[in-house]
Amino acid sequence: MRITARSLLAQVAGDFTELHPPRGPEGRPAADGPLGWPGYDEMRARAQQRTGEHESVVYGTGRLGGVEAVLLCFEFGYLGGSLGERTGDRIEAAHVRARAGRLPLVTLVATGGSRMQEGMRALVQLQRVARQTALTRAAGLPQLAVVRDPTTGGGWATLAAGADVVLALPGAQAAFAGSRVRPRGADPAAYTVEAQHAAGHLDRIVPEAELPTTLARWLALLAGPGTGRARPAPAPVPYALPGPTACGRLPDSGTEAVARARAAGRPRAAAYLDAYFADRQEISGDRCSGADEGVLCGFGLHDGRTVAYAAQCGTPTRPAGYRTVARLIRMAGRLHIPVLTLIDTPGAANGPEDERSGAGPAISEVFAAVAEATVPVTSLLIGEGGSGGALAMAAPGRLWVTPDSYFSVIAPELAAAILKRGSEQVPQTAEELRLRPQDAVELGVARGVVETAHGTAGTPGVKGTVRGVTGTPADGE
Repeated sequence: MRITARSLLAQVAGDFTELHPPRGPEGRPAADGPLGWPGYDEMRARAQQRTGEHESVVYGTGRLGGVEAVLLCFEFGYLGGSLGERTGDRIEAAHVRARAGRLPLVTLVATGGSRMQEGMRALVQLQRVARQTALTRAAGLPQLAVVRDPTTGGGWATLAAGADVVLALPGAQAAFAGSRVRPRGADPAAYTVEAQHAAGHLDRIVPEAELPTTLARWLALLAGPGTGRARPAPAPVPYALPGPTACGRLPDSGTEAVARARAAGRPRAAAYLDAYFADRQEISGDRCSGADEGVLCGFGLHDGRTVAYAAQCGTPTRPAGYRTVARLIRMAGRLHIPVLTLIDTPGAANGPEDERSGAGPAISEVFAAVAEATVPVTSLLIGEGGSGGALAMAAPGRLWVTPDSYFSVIAPELAAAILKRGSEQVPQTAEELRLRPQDAVELGVARGVVETAHGTAGTPGVKGTVRGVTGTPADGE
């Protein structure tokens, strides 16, 4: 049996207070709806008797963890959770309440789509939903959606897929095409949340038992104390984490810099994120083609405030990874949250499939997102900085480097090959390219080399002193 709307609301939120949309113009409603659909009034009466609801959605305010939010929950038992005009009234009223109270909006979706008995009067509610979503987004308020079984048609295309963060319950149907209108012989697995997650269209699949905690953690990050400031301070620069080489010692040559950045035991992005954040939640996928496991994006809690992060994990970055980074930076801008980027890639992935997936346009999206960012972006090079695929992630004027890193216009081996030099000349090429981290500072590309954290590796990096610049960076500056 599907869980009812009120049972789910009781699970995820405390102190839920139901709200009702304002009354419309007085007058007797048309019999059987705007189309005069035979028996429509009887259908609604039976649905009300069966569910106890007057419409397919219930909305109100409640607390998730320590954050008050507007909640909008679908009752699938009421005409399949379909969207009609009165459904649109409630969805609009929920958004208006969220904006009036500066509250985040959580939508728990379970719908078969637009209500056929109301025809086009029902379908145009999707435009109404899209308008309200856009207004709430423009107001800088976070929107979270939970995909339940089923979420199809316009409900998937607007309420779910249009949210900032999209979560899903395991095994749920999620597709534009409902189960009765799909091509004959279509694989049912292609219409599940698992397939949508693999394709980069939603962020995470969450077991129902974990949903209350997950939603509370997300809201604490996106709408908790200290968020939403119009001009947030930059993210503090992390310390460098100790690697297998001499702690904190700068490399003597370009060849040594490259070797240290490529060392198997060097700390990678996950270690930096674990050391920097007390709690974090990830987003996943570019919303159009897929996800890149070599890029970690999300929001975390550092020293009591939220910081967005985008981190390369040392692998060639795929187009989906770059598009996810651009999505993260733009979302952080709307929500007034500063951004930290961790750079570590030999370069952009450059296989035939990567080119077909739009490697160039995807990298361009990140360059544009950083250039247009309305919140401060702080960048730290923690390993390899391979050409434009790495530079796209770097904030101009706010880039720092670790002792175990190098930045290069191209890898020294490839530079030697292009210049028609033998392999024995690769070390000389590395010197001529000036690849040491201190070279990046002297060339004006980076602001400084961060100090290495000593003691416990899990100590969050805070305001580390920086060689190569005067003084100590205050809050990332």
